Amino acid sequence: MRDFIVAPEWLKEQLNNPKIIVIDCRFLLSDPKAGYQEYLNSHIPGAYYLDLNQDLSAPVKEHGGRHPLPDPQIFAAKLETIGIVSGETLVIAYDDSRFAFSARLWWYLRYLGHSQVALLDGGFSAWKNHGYSTTNEIPAPKPGKFSPQPQLDWVVDIDTVKTKKDADNVVLIDSRDSDRYRGEIEPIDPIAGHIPGAINSPWKQVTSPQGFLLPPTTQQQLWADFQQAEQIIVYCGSGVTACVNLLSLEIAGLGTKVKLYPGGWSDWCSYLTH
Repeated sequence: MRDFIVAPEWLKEQLNNPKIIVIDCRFLLSDPKAGYQEYLNSHIPGAYYLDLNQDLSAPVKEHGGRHPLPDPQIFAAKLETIGIVSGETLVIAYDDSRFAFSARLWWYLRYLGHSQVALLDGGFSAWKNHGYSTTNEIPAPKPGKFSPQPQLDWVVDIDTVKTKKDADNVVLIDSRDSDRYRGEIEPIDPIAGHIPGAINSPWKQVTSPQGFLLPPTTQQQLWADFQQAEQIIVYCGSGVTACVNLLSLEIAGLGTKVKLYPGGWSDWCSYLTH
């Protein structure tokens, strides 16, 4: 159940393993260049960098949300420059934001048919707190070979959400912080509130404040009310932090019922402003 998570101690021992690629996903929504700057300053030795806006998202359009899923072929080409081989390479992703951005990579690789991916428990802070070495050296490109096989039934669009959200056997989960869900604040999108019928389960409940995954029993408790649902549709602002809840649902044993609405609130409310 915890195959999706690796400890800093484990990763330290595996840094020279040629079958492992480490990827730094640090990012700040409020300052999109900050994550890459942090990477340039200091990162886990050998780690490559993938940027939420540039690599883990497609260009923004009028609809589709603030972080549309990247084009599979373009993303695969990027993976092939950092040594990732479909079905072989174990990818270890980390950030410093309680999996907020690394979980997007975790989910998207699996969506493309590559299940060999895990997250670094506690992120970059845990690595540093162990006293492990960091570097500012940028690793050279490595040849890889990646053939994306998108699991198209893992995602839903706005029309499907509208059709299914009020069905008795479907649960719609809003993963954002509770004050955003309630519409008390809205720091990013033009309209505050949530999709009618959605239940709030904030993504930060999955981890400790220090960014460590809470035990599997806790993950199961988070979703205990939804065991009988036939389908669980998960969204957030733009399909990023929702992936932390998707990780939790997978650990809780409900992964086969789960679908992501990648556009999230930013896509939904883009139709309300016209």
